[in-house]
Amino acid sequence: MEQTTLENQITYVGVDIAKDRLDYTVDDTRCAHVENTHQSHRALIKHLQSLPNARVVCEATGGYERAIVAALLLAQIQVCVVNPGRVRAFARAAGLLAKTDPLDAQLLRRFGLQMKPRLHRALDEATATLRELLDYRRQISDQLVATGNRCELAGRIWREPLEILRALLATELEQTDALIKTHIHEDDSLRTKAARLRELQGAGPVLAYVPELGKIESGQLAALIGVAPFAHDSGRRHRCRHVRGGRHSVRQVLYMAVVSAIRCNPVMRAFYRRLVEAGKLKKIALIAVMRQMLHALKLLAANPNFVLVR
Repeated sequence: MEQTTLENQITYVGVDIAKDRLDYTVDDTRCAHVENTHQSHRALIKHLQSLPNARVVCEATGGYERAIVAALLLAQIQVCVVNPGRVRAFARAAGLLAKTDPLDAQLLRRFGLQMKPRLHRALDEATATLRELLDYRRQISDQLVATGNRCELAGRIWREPLEILRALLATELEQTDALIKTHIHEDDSLRTKAARLRELQGAGPVLAYVPELGKIESGQLAALIGVAPFAHDSGRRHRCRHVRGGRHSVRQVLYMAVVSAIRCNPVMRAFYRRLVEAGKLKKIALIAVMRQMLHALKLLAANPNFVLVR
């Protein structure tokens, strides 16, 4: 009863975020907007602080939301950053087909009222910096692969400048790796966590992308990353289960770690072979090993006394 009363006292605010502008509504009837600048953020926050228990609901927009979300959290205003796909599915279920920025703000407020999404938690500064470095490293790595592919097919005119670009990108990648290593080493918390997770062969600094590691159950963690199989049954028909959604960048890294683990880690290799010998498809067996690796990482992060079997 007390929890329901607290929920009823929350003022949900829908905020639609664009590159240059923020549209927001507090009552589904009126919609206002401000520029997406630090100065306008302060004005919006001042208005939200005048509301009783304001809770902002916005979408993840590929980075344009970071500044306003950070400012809101710093001002101790609750924020829910939701998956755009969930919001669009909610709109279709409600029969809302039109799409404008003011309508999206109203939709986000309705989504918050009905779905009660989980609150967004701010990363500490060291982890946020590590994530930024890892994002940059992934961009450089992708560019390096693309440039290498272009070099293979380049003619006489373009081969030399492409080779120069590839060398520059390779150097930048090495320097970024050094920055990541230095950053982890210089922060006591990151150094301890990274060393603990690296007890599992093939695990890298995943804590930057999975701050929930060690704080939630293994099943929730698998669904969060996108390696949990979901049922798709109806009546007597039992279809194959498929994984879906999740954090794509983490799943990519985890997949490569598992490919290495089934060759070099005797425990993971034995688990993988047992599944294949039992008739499981190799891809399904790989995903099962990914879940096992996540479970092991969760235990390493949550329990200082947990020891891996060698």
